Amino acid sequence: MAYGQMAYYYDQLMQDAPYDKWTSFTEQMIQEFGKSVDSIVDLGCGTGQITTRLARSGYQMIGVDYSSDMLSLAEQRANTEQISIQWLQQDLRALAGIRNQDLAISFCDVLNYITKEKELRHVFESVSSMLKPGGLFMFDVHSFDHVEHDLVNQTFAEVSDDVSYIWYCLEGNEQGEMYHDLTFFIAEGNKYSRFDEMHHQRTFPISFYDRLLHDSGFEVRHITSDFSLQHHDINEQSERIFITAVKRSE
Repeated sequence: MAYGQMAYYYDQLMQDAPYDKWTSFTEQMIQEFGKSVDSIVDLGCGTGQITTRLARSGYQMIGVDYSSDMLSLAEQRANTEQISIQWLQQDLRALAGIRNQDLAISFCDVLNYITKEKELRHVFESVSSMLKPGGLFMFDVHSFDHVEHDLVNQTFAEVSDDVSYIWYCLEGNEQGEMYHDLTFFIAEGNKYSRFDEMHHQRTFPISFYDRLLHDSGFEVRHITSDFSLQHHDINEQSERIFITAVKRSE
């Protein structure tokens, strides 16, 4: 799924997003596993907020996103900071040409946009093929409780001087599935322009991700929620599930 016009307002809308926490979680988990990590591929990198933060820490970064608009903004960010990052426009369902990485990350519920089991399995297989034996794969997804109790059939809105939106989260036909019906109003002088976007997401049980990862050559080593480093720190209030897997050497 590619962001449309929303790409140009993404950073403004996400200005309170915990990018530093995602970055810190990544580095702390690397230390936790005692891995020597030099190269990282950021899958669904968006405007490069996490990618550039990790590049500042000295990692060799590849940022991958389907949206050319997002990548253009990411490249501008890196150029402004004089940071060298390789940017690739690819659909996560058709990854190609990336090899010998120490770590793959995919945060901010990117993998929830892969809504079919067959396609998610293919993504996991592709990630496995791009990692070295023993390489790490870290990602997060929405928890079932968060989707069912906090998101589906809810309406959200925000009004500001520059960008305002109304967000309807509609329940899908499958468990854990939802459609985000978004309407934006952008200030242009004394008038507002409107555009609409529909985003489709689905989350699956942890056991489902565990099975697909195992089938794709991974061993799940750490499961937690909401940036906690404690293994199995999950409860009914958890919003994001974080999974860390290791590519098997066999």
